[in-house]
Amino acid sequence: MTDSSNESYRVSADELRQFIERFERLEAEKKDIADQQKEVMAEAKGRGYDTRIMRKLISMRKRDTNDLAEEEAVLEMYKQALGM
Repeated sequence: MTDSSNESYRVSADELRQFIERFERLEAEKKDIADQQKEVMAEAKGRGYDTRIMRKLISMRKRDTNDLAEEEAVLEMYKQALGM
């Protein structure tokens, strides 16, 4: 290997290490956030809230209003067809 290619390999290795370390830090942060979310749900459950329904509401709030309305209309139509 020539000196210049060896130098560029070293720089690339350093950059690669930085990317990997950043990703690992983000993974750790993600785990911390997930643990905090679990704590929130445990607290809500302790106060008598149905966490399954809360999760459904959270999921619904993320969705586009029109898509959600269309899905609810189809669901209602299917429920009526089944006599529910």
